Amino acid sequence: MRRRAAEYRRPVRRRFSHWIWLLLGAFSLAGLVLFFVQHNHREDRIQQPLLEKNAIVEHIAKRYNFTEEILSATSFSRQLAEQMVLAKAYVIIAKEHNNLHLAWELSSKIRSCQLLLSKAAMTGERLTMEEAEPIIKSLSSLIFKAQDVHYDIATTIATMKSHIQALEERANTATVQSTVFAQISAEALPKSLHCFNVKLMADWLKMPSLQKREHESRISPRLTDNNLYHFCIFSDNVLATSVVINSTVMNADHPKQLVFHIVTDGINYGAMQAWFFSSDFKGATLEVQNIEEFYWLNESYSPIVKQLHIPESRSFYFGPYQGANVEPKLQNPKFLSLLNHLRFYIPEIYPLLEKVVFLDDDVVVQKDLTPLFSLDLHGNVNGAVETCLEAFHRYYKYLNFSNSIISSKFDPQACGWALGMNVFDLFSWRKANVTARYHYWQEQNADETLWKLGTLPPALLSFYGLTEPLDRRWHVLGLGYDLNIDNRLIESAAVIHFNGNMKPWLKLAIGRYKPLWHKYINQSHPHLQDCAAG
Repeated sequence: MRRRAAEYRRPVRRRFSHWIWLLLGAFSLAGLVLFFVQHNHREDRIQQPLLEKNAIVEHIAKRYNFTEEILSATSFSRQLAEQMVLAKAYVIIAKEHNNLHLAWELSSKIRSCQLLLSKAAMTGERLTMEEAEPIIKSLSSLIFKAQDVHYDIATTIATMKSHIQALEERANTATVQSTVFAQISAEALPKSLHCFNVKLMADWLKMPSLQKREHESRISPRLTDNNLYHFCIFSDNVLATSVVINSTVMNADHPKQLVFHIVTDGINYGAMQAWFFSSDFKGATLEVQNIEEFYWLNESYSPIVKQLHIPESRSFYFGPYQGANVEPKLQNPKFLSLLNHLRFYIPEIYPLLEKVVFLDDDVVVQKDLTPLFSLDLHGNVNGAVETCLEAFHRYYKYLNFSNSIISSKFDPQACGWALGMNVFDLFSWRKANVTARYHYWQEQNADETLWKLGTLPPALLSFYGLTEPLDRRWHVLGLGYDLNIDNRLIESAAVIHFNGNMKPWLKLAIGRYKPLWHKYINQSHPHLQDCAAG
């Protein structure tokens, strides 16, 4: 009788294991999906440390492939990984049956197993029998104990199914939340800023004196005087542009020698003019232009304009959240995205200028920038701060090197550099015909196979071999996603850049950095006070 019972238990045990492994596969997959989805909206903040670790992993991979080791049926790493997955399932079941002591024992061994596998992955050394055998034996004993308590097949399957269903529901919810939050952070304009724009537009329409000043600024000879210091900003955000200009003039040794060239879209054109021509920025010269008046920037000349009008590209740039009832002009990529690409047309926009400093609208200037104009670029077109410290931000991180067009022309280990504070020698630009380079690469990427969104990848291609590295203190990045930037680095920076989703004008901005931006806003202005109160 005992022998028959034993013979009966063995196939049951095998059927039990079969079901467990099937369920564990689904369980693990659902857990991984949930993990990656929940952390997707923090990608900018965690991407750098992860990429820095990749350099270590790549070095280890040359002499030891941990993936192959974990997949080998005879390796100790594989045995430990399989037992760890099974043990995790029994931890859940033990807790369900209030067997907390068994759950604690299993969890303890799982932690030991994880530490051992982590050590093997990072050191590049295979696990030995002396290291693995004690944990394998103790974990096997605990798993056998868990199987023999009272956890029958039906209980195990029901428990695992319920957890898989719960994980799937949480993963679906997290996916929706992540997408919505990313959309809000990237596109939403705070109510106070919208109110501010509306009030400025009203001022522009009812105050002829502002329009007279704007007309006078258009014909000022200072706009083309190469003895002055010229800055260009392309933005649809009035307050952000104001902070850039205000911080630049307040930290300049000779603000009256500064000239600011602003380009915006038709929607914000009136508000921009009302704000900048009703204020005195320490005697600096300003001009505001409307991108809709750049008639030469059309589909027949610019590949990006043509691409952004193709339905597939519109979907690619705007995604599934653009409603069909939105005014077509407001959905037009030319007015929403082309401002980002204007930096490639600076010589065409300012044909009489020889050198300019380009500033993004999410930067704050903390030092006098006029010394940038006297830097020797050694014949290069672009002066920029490199961003490839510790193997981060190299070309292969941005471009598809599996495509022969890229791999045949560029070094994957070439150092990347930052957009947002750049010195451009326009004489060298015209000589090298950088804009034609940009057009060529945009045409090559019509199917989005060379890179995805953004202006940095085409800039890396267009200015390849034409970029002069600047001292890191000229441009410090990361204030829109990195919580741990050294205060000394921020204090020494000439320009700080709030690149990332956590812009300083949004509620989700990093509180530690917000005062660096807000101190350049005139909070006593009636429009700002009214809109803040509303």
